[in-house]
Amino acid sequence: MSGRNRRILVQTVAGCALLVLVGAALAALDRQPSAAATPTAPATLAADLPAVLDPGADDDGTAATTTGDEFSFSRGLMNILRATGIRDFCHGDGWKSLVMVVVGFVLLYLGVARNFEPLLLVPIGFGTIFVNVPLAGMASEHGLLGMIFKHGIETEFLPLVVFIGIGALSDFGPLLASPRVAILGAAAQLGVFGTLLGVVALNALPGFDFTLKEACSIAIIGGADGPTSIYVASKFAPHLMGSIAVAAYSYMALVPLIQPPIMRLLTTRRERTIRMRQSRPVGRIEKILFPLLVLAVCILLLPSALPLMGCFAFGNFVKETGVVERLSKAMQNELMNVATIFLGLGVGMQMSAGRFLQTSTLGILLLGLLAFALGTAGGVIFAKLMNLFCKANPVNPLIGSAGVSAFPMAARVSNRLGLESDPHNFLLMHALGANVAGQIGSVVAAGIILAIFQVGG
Repeated sequence: MSGRNRRILVQTVAGCALLVLVGAALAALDRQPSAAATPTAPATLAADLPAVLDPGADDDGTAATTTGDEFSFSRGLMNILRATGIRDFCHGDGWKSLVMVVVGFVLLYLGVARNFEPLLLVPIGFGTIFVNVPLAGMASEHGLLGMIFKHGIETEFLPLVVFIGIGALSDFGPLLASPRVAILGAAAQLGVFGTLLGVVALNALPGFDFTLKEACSIAIIGGADGPTSIYVASKFAPHLMGSIAVAAYSYMALVPLIQPPIMRLLTTRRERTIRMRQSRPVGRIEKILFPLLVLAVCILLLPSALPLMGCFAFGNFVKETGVVERLSKAMQNELMNVATIFLGLGVGMQMSAGRFLQTSTLGILLLGLLAFALGTAGGVIFAKLMNLFCKANPVNPLIGSAGVSAFPMAARVSNRLGLESDPHNFLLMHALGANVAGQIGSVVAAGIILAIFQVGG
């Protein structure tokens, strides 16, 4: 370690030690006997100051008097010191809030320095810091975070607005050019339903007791779709929303690390070098009609998914028509950005110490990883099964992993692994088709779960 880094480390440790000592001293002073037991000081100008500032009432709303709780400089100074964050962090369970503030800064680091889903992790990080600061009141009914959560997330408004933006950003051309890859998007949802079995197994361990609705909320992480995870959690398990959102977006950012080992394990080098035929061009009319077709099928067969699928189709239709360019650009930029900011802050409100520092959080992180792994494996294995019936036009199994909804990272990972085995084998467009199919698949999976419990949109 260099001399400069050593000095920085020593200064940081010394600063933390000083904060702990100050907090301990304030906590000790807080436990001393009340000054009310001491003789009453004679009335002075300082003692009459509260009456001068507010002649009509004392602190408790009663008539001001010069007896009882007189004002003094030392008492005012102590009240200021007791109102500091240092004292609250070192008093009782305040250390838990301090831990969560550190977690908030870690999320900021991951989003900014490591570029892990910064669009969501940065607002969630700030929301986590805000909600765990003592005496700030930002999570109260009339606080900023409280109002965002109550009016934006509990009402499902913000997740649905985000889906409008996602629809406006999506391109179904690769899927329409090769419709068979839609099967891979459905197969990747194995992660969602397979994780339900994982929850049952985890409940056998001490310290874990997830209900069926909580299990469904956790399982949606396997779809690799953050807004869908938040939407389902807001209906089934609002108290787990923070942990679920952080797990979903963290694993989405870790797709380049999670998927490649699984893909290499399940495929041979020969399979990874399979070259797929070039996709056909897709006409404008097809792109315009497709979201309407998806909407019609959803209305007839799975109306419980209509809020999500309808907003998704609406955004995509506006984009593909091209006649309302202003609305399309607003959906892709201003509307999407504002909704993402407030959604992240609202989710951060659920990251309070009492909700996050539990054994259930560890279970959610483990199950989220299992869900991602199962989704990746399901897509790859199903692509291999398709090749048993499509020998004349085989599918490269690598694009099966793109069936999860992490758009477009999963498609890029498939393309990168294909180029590693064959520098001239470009799979990106085929993988993008499976990727957008996965977006639809995750919404369908959520709709099925909502339909099972008969939860309206």
